[in-house]
Amino acid sequence: MATIKALPTRPLGVTGPQVSALGLGCMGMSTWYGEADRAESIATIHAALDAGVTLLDTGDFYGMGHNELLINEALRTAPAEAREKVLTSVKFGALRSVEGDVIGIDGSPAAVKNFAAYSLQRLGMDHIDVYRLSRLDPRVPIEETVGAIAELVEAGHVRHIGLSEVGADTLRRAAAVAPIADLQIEYSLISRGIEEKILPTARELGIGITAYGVLSRGLISGHFTRDLQLAPGDFRGFSPRFQGENLHRNLGLVDRLRAVADAKGVTVAQTAIAWVLSRGEDIVPLVGARRRDRLAEALGALDVTLDAADLAAIEQAVPAGAAAGERYPEEQMAHLDSEH
Repeated sequence: MATIKALPTRPLGVTGPQVSALGLGCMGMSTWYGEADRAESIATIHAALDAGVTLLDTGDFYGMGHNELLINEALRTAPAEAREKVLTSVKFGALRSVEGDVIGIDGSPAAVKNFAAYSLQRLGMDHIDVYRLSRLDPRVPIEETVGAIAELVEAGHVRHIGLSEVGADTLRRAAAVAPIADLQIEYSLISRGIEEKILPTARELGIGITAYGVLSRGLISGHFTRDLQLAPGDFRGFSPRFQGENLHRNLGLVDRLRAVADAKGVTVAQTAIAWVLSRGEDIVPLVGARRRDRLAEALGALDVTLDAADLAAIEQAVPAGAAAGERYPEEQMAHLDSEH
């Protein structure tokens, strides 16, 4: 492995740590996008560390522990210098069946501590840097869930508390219990729902944003085509934005974005990521690269500067609300506190 580079950093909110301006979302290396190449996944994590990425995002339910074990292996085989700089962001709470179905959410205090114990064991770590409930548990007040994570912080098992896919009211209730570092939520050119209430509330409270889905699961990456055959089990086979006329309309938006990217001499993906980066220093995009070439392309977005004319051209190409179809199937949308 080469000498570890340094990337620009951004804060995870007022109370959270400084992290690289781009984080690596590791979910696709284990689940929901079909089979992944284990060796290439580990090589991609190593390449990210080489490049100066310090934030690795995972969930204990990604492959039912597979993703945490993968990160463990990647870090064990990385230089000590890289391991010392890495921060882990872990989501918990989703319950899975043997068949892999999501069968519920558990944010109860006992479950919080149980999930954390298993994650620490799989990761081979003595603490988790940012720990967050993956989806709001409607049966458990957020105050109880956050309170349990706060106890883990007090015990030294967790460093910072995060949230995921919650609305503005829940943000306020959670922040009244303990300091919240960041909110992880989908944010991209075609998923801009947070701009109305959630983002202003987070900023008022000093809570950072880790933005996932910045390429809308590849839809606005510039690499997705109308005739692409998805692997069995690939989430996108069920996502409304990837279906029929919705897909046709959304890829039309990508064609318009490509014209803007071509004019700047950069890729569509770099333009989309750079747009999210331009939204504020309190936003850290997570890129879900599963391969080293895709990671290298994503990191190139850090060198893209969008001026006022560029931003106006992007806005004209992909106006807010232009996407066709919801980001999740209807039954999953119903479970998102951030959408209510």
